[in-house]
Amino acid sequence: MFYWLMKNVIAGPILKGIFRPWVVGLENVPAEGAVILASNHLSFIDSIFLPLVVDRHVSFLAKSDYFTRKGLKGWATKAFMNATGQLPIDRSGGKASEASLNTGLRVLARGEILGIYPEGTRSPDGKLYRGRTGVARMILEAGVPVVPVAMVDTAKIMPIGTRLPKIGRIGIIIGEPLDFSRFEGMEGDRFILRSVTDEIMYELHRLGDQEYLDVYASTVKEKRAQLSR
Repeated sequence: MFYWLMKNVIAGPILKGIFRPWVVGLENVPAEGAVILASNHLSFIDSIFLPLVVDRHVSFLAKSDYFTRKGLKGWATKAFMNATGQLPIDRSGGKASEASLNTGLRVLARGEILGIYPEGTRSPDGKLYRGRTGVARMILEAGVPVVPVAMVDTAKIMPIGTRLPKIGRIGIIIGEPLDFSRFEGMEGDRFILRSVTDEIMYELHRLGDQEYLDVYASTVKEKRAQLSR
């Protein structure tokens, strides 16, 4: 109920009025049934505006740090993440990755929409980076369609490191669903997982026309952090 109120009565109408998001391809989101929205990731506000324009409830997997911060700010952040339908996941790898996979599968088992960022983190510079194969494994295990989504200009409205967004328009381009049922039962094959992931990234590149680099965004961030020390 709180999610519905925030989206349709309290925050949603205000945000739509201020930022006037334009949307192409909304009809490509199925009206019912489990589906994954696989999006590029340019800004924190991607997880706000994509669920805002989709009629159905959308759950996003978000890093657990947002839910464990201390003080009043931490409480407000946690409340906001819960209100926008985001679910905490641990990105440390190993058993934590398995738990994250299971969290996403539970959402899909309920016949709901799950939002995922295949890059695994926000782009440090507006480019599109190599996708993580965890998304492919989830797709094949759940046996659900994937709808590619390109967020446009969200990094201009709220770049990494800023606390408040600027006023401006953002765009959302939703592509046609991708069907990977031909790989059913092959979620244990790492070559298949890479193939599925690369196909998704190609569609994101085609929709959003971002420059693509075949390296992980997290690797680029780590190298930049080392150089800045």
